Amino acid sequence: MQQTVLVIRIILLAFSTLAGLAVWYVFEETTTAWLSVLVGFLLGVFLILVDMLLKGFSLRGLSGLTFGLLMGILASHFISISPLFEGGDPKVIYISRVCVFVSITYLATVIALRGKDEFNLVIPYVRFEPEKVEVPIVVIDSSCLVDGRVTNLCQARLLSDLLYIPKFVVNEMNELSASSIEEEKNRGSRGLKTLAELKELGHVEIKIYDSDIEKGQDLREKTLFVVSSLKGRLLTASESMKRRAEQEGITYIDMLGLGKALTYEVEVGSTVSVKLVKEGKEDSQGVGYLDDGSMVVVNGAADLIGSTLFVEVESIIPTSGGRMVFGKMLGEVS
Repeated sequence: MQQTVLVIRIILLAFSTLAGLAVWYVFEETTTAWLSVLVGFLLGVFLILVDMLLKGFSLRGLSGLTFGLLMGILASHFISISPLFEGGDPKVIYISRVCVFVSITYLATVIALRGKDEFNLVIPYVRFEPEKVEVPIVVIDSSCLVDGRVTNLCQARLLSDLLYIPKFVVNEMNELSASSIEEEKNRGSRGLKTLAELKELGHVEIKIYDSDIEKGQDLREKTLFVVSSLKGRLLTASESMKRRAEQEGITYIDMLGLGKALTYEVEVGSTVSVKLVKEGKEDSQGVGYLDDGSMVVVNGAADLIGSTLFVEVESIIPTSGGRMVFGKMLGEVS
């Protein structure tokens, strides 16, 4: 991409220089060759500088700028033809109209750029495909990125929608990862790691939603606004975000509730599969762990360390660190 832009810039400089030479050829009586070539070259440099200054200016920003300019021009035109400018000194009227045009157009453009996210309320995001018209959208908040289990959901094909991550959420993760506070640094690093893992998944489409947060603006409110404007669903691991979404009538996916729903309840008499990782206190015992960290002690399985077994739960003992499960071996997992 960078090489392509560099080639285009070189071609632009060459074209601008040749255009300057062509201008001298047409108007050689009123200008000199070196001056025309220099002006053409400087014009190309100016355009490249403008291009560099606009780096990061998105298509959404361009649409906001265009809309603002259009509204500003229309508003200033209607003001200029109003009775306010009838009669008086023509020079004063002309200067007044110029001032109105510049000020109204500027204000309309700035307002449109600041509210570029709101264009989705007027023109909803729709993506056209051969078989379906609208793609379901899921917006991921910061708590979901830090939680990290969204990657597991995508790997299990339980979540295959178009995933949107607001730009201000990514910025928040970058700021946290650079924090001097260890806890914040770990949260930020975890969120960035989750984002990188999601981008590596081939069957899930990840998009960074170009939206910034104003100084003093509540991040949670901005996130909910993005979900509402995209007409999508919120994926969150935060109880407070879930309550706010319920209050505002926004559809959400509760990561915490989903995790609990997928957790297998271990009861006496139930069968679980567990991989033995070490020997127990007794000579004949093998020890493994469930996904929730519960220790499983299997009698008569000391010789099967490293194997995954089906185990029937015989008893469960609560401990200060969780629970300890005792069971008997039913056989190896094939």
